Amino acid sequence: VGPWLPEPVADTEALSPHTHAELADDLSFALLLALDRLSPAERAAFLLHDVFDAPFSEVAETLEKSEAACRQLAARARKAVKDARPAPATPAGEHERLLTACAVAATSGDLAGLKALLAEHVVTLSDGGGVKAAALNPIFGADKTARFLFGIDRKFKPGSRTLQPMQINGAPGIAIYVDGELDSLATIAVEHGRIAALYIVRNPEKLAAF
Repeated sequence: VGPWLPEPVADTEALSPHTHAELADDLSFALLLALDRLSPAERAAFLLHDVFDAPFSEVAETLEKSEAACRQLAARARKAVKDARPAPATPAGEHERLLTACAVAATSGDLAGLKALLAEHVVTLSDGGGVKAAALNPIFGADKTARFLFGIDRKFKPGSRTLQPMQINGAPGIAIYVDGELDSLATIAVEHGRIAALYIVRNPEKLAAF
């Protein structure tokens, strides 16, 4: 029901700074969503060849397709993955600053301040898994995203929510508690100093590890 988001990953604390930075790129919601949008054959060709270094002769045998077809499948997948990666990567400090500023503006009624943080083409995806309330379709644009976040804020009693910074998929994120219970996790994608995507996971099954 509604948009699908990958299950958040939290257990990255023991990684070295270099490995942590690589993981943040490889586990980004944008990249995982790009992989999910590929056809099964494209995803298989890309993972087998580009990730596991299998020669196209083996990929062709596995997928029961010609080598030329597998090369085309991997090429299309590679382009989709490349397009999903933010360039250049945003420093963690800037990422965290924008996320915190977004949360503060959204919970304080600062519409102008919130819209100033958002890219004009920003997209918001919320995954409730059909169990918790969430937007049934992606929300596009700075104005609609800001009003959506304000609408969420008005549904909660003042003082009932607590925001806790945490690492989600190797990048800064926020855990949102309502009356002491985990309600949702939120993280963002940043491009050129502004928030280009906002991801909100409310599906209880995907929050179980937290």
